[in-house]
Amino acid sequence: MLPTLMMLLFAIAPADTPPAAPLAEQTARAKAMLAALEKGEYEKAAKHFDDNMRKALPGDKLETTWKAIGKQLGAFAKTTGTRVEKGAKADTVYLTCKFEKATLDLKVVFDSDKQIMGFFLVPPKEKHEFAPPPYAKPNAYRETTVVIGDDWKLPGTLTLPRGEGPFPCVVLVHGSGPNDRDETIGPNKPLRDLAWGLASKGVAVLRYEKRTRAHGTRYAALKGATLKDEAIDDALAAVALARGSKGVDPKRVFVAGHSLGGYLAPRIATLDPKLAGIVILAGNTRPLEDLILEQFTYLFSLNDPTLEKDKEGLAKVKKAVARVKAANLAEAPPSELPLGIPASYWVWMNAYDPAGTAGALRRPILVLQGERDYQVTMADLGGWKKSLADHKDAKVVVYPALNHLFMEGKGKSKPEEYAKPGHIAKEVVDEIAGWVKGR
Repeated sequence: MLPTLMMLLFAIAPADTPPAAPLAEQTARAKAMLAALEKGEYEKAAKHFDDNMRKALPGDKLETTWKAIGKQLGAFAKTTGTRVEKGAKADTVYLTCKFEKATLDLKVVFDSDKQIMGFFLVPPKEKHEFAPPPYAKPNAYRETTVVIGDDWKLPGTLTLPRGEGPFPCVVLVHGSGPNDRDETIGPNKPLRDLAWGLASKGVAVLRYEKRTRAHGTRYAALKGATLKDEAIDDALAAVALARGSKGVDPKRVFVAGHSLGGYLAPRIATLDPKLAGIVILAGNTRPLEDLILEQFTYLFSLNDPTLEKDKEGLAKVKKAVARVKAANLAEAPPSELPLGIPASYWVWMNAYDPAGTAGALRRPILVLQGERDYQVTMADLGGWKKSLADHKDAKVVVYPALNHLFMEGKGKSKPEEYAKPGHIAKEVVDEIAGWVKGR
């Protein structure tokens, strides 16, 4: 998924390091920020932001973000717990927040001056029971830990089928947000489902932690970063590692990208001419800013779209989207752009045509789309279909009942659907496995 608010909310899993001594001042500031947000006192909420946060989330942007959270999670009820973590370069306070539709941790990160560097909504500390999908056969594969890259080392997992190899291998590229190797979203692990499902059918899989998760503080300090830095370079490093791994057929290494990963898959393929093919799962073909506006409009429509505050929120999103399309985009501060994403990202994306890039590839391409997906929609699928109309080895498959996570549901897909335990549909795993093994 390209950066959408819902995916960002659930994409980060809290660290597993044990809590340190209480950080009394930081905890008080985190609670004061939350209290101010609830009262609609947005300037007061930003009182202890550092300079970068003030630029990225000024009062009006903070207001839009908090109201959008309310749209997705319902009314905030209360905090039910607090914990802290002391780090070498940053301290973190977690406030467990009960909303109408979900309970999440508000993760507030402080610098050495006790100023707020960032805050996120993350799954609570309580561990979900992640049951394996019914199509996984644990006796059919084995897993080993690997490390991706040199400068930005990323922990990963190589899942190899048991038996005689070498096996074809799929490298999984995550969606937006600081994802773990499983792309954990609430009680769901879609990339782990894929890895175990594919390996049960004789296809090796490599998955890894995203750079923005494994090196979040270091990455945040980068100037002029783009999706090349966030995702592409590491995907290429993962492909190279897979190609050199024992038990993997180096001539049959594929990339399967979900959401943001699907959007980037054609670009990854152009940079690695040895790649055997790509799988695009819910990758968008339309500009990100247009998707953001469409998603906010959709989320507002789930309640009463005539409410005045909804109109105000949409107006602010429209203004930010218009700024992306302005001639002087490169000069825009993050505070003027959708979701606070820096201008360097938008400039890079404006120069990239995923559908056109895919159409020019002369390698196998499989495009999969859930018809109930409201984040990347059938309109985006139309872009892939048009660009691949004359491609000799491209296949498109649509699943009427599946959402953005390729999990089954009924009726309109809603954000709270992601908070319900589920698994990637078996037919998706079967389709990818059969397609890969047929090449």
